[in-house]
Amino acid sequence: MEDRIRVLVVDDEEVVRLGYRRVLSTDGFRVMAAGNGAEALDLMAGDRFDVVLLDLRMPGMDGLDVLRAIKERWPESEVVVVTGYPSIETAKEAVKLGAYDYIAKPAVPDVVLRATTGAWMQKRWALQREPAAGRA
Repeated sequence: MEDRIRVLVVDDEEVVRLGYRRVLSTDGFRVMAAGNGAEALDLMAGDRFDVVLLDLRMPGMDGLDVLRAIKERWPESEVVVVTGYPSIETAKEAVKLGAYDYIAKPAVPDVVLRATTGAWMQKRWALQREPAAGRA
């Protein structure tokens, strides 16, 4: 079923990727996972994702750099930052860069589902508000 909400989980910890995938898949989402920022951007270049669950601290590109790249190249994708190292500074920066939400690990399944669903609803609302082609 291709009309399912497409979610990309980006986290360097395999247990986190598997956990989020299990939680979201049982709720009907189509979930893919990436272990780092470069892998995430490669997947996004080849597929469309409605929502990205993004860790901040990863080897290589950090989450804020990945968020910046996503919002520049795929602004229609909503991003939920999920971090084990929450701070006011990174929360402000993430929101400034366009993140829909910012949640702390360990995130219980209900919080992950609520944030993902909320991001999807935000995307749908934004798409409905875009002016139709040909209208002034």
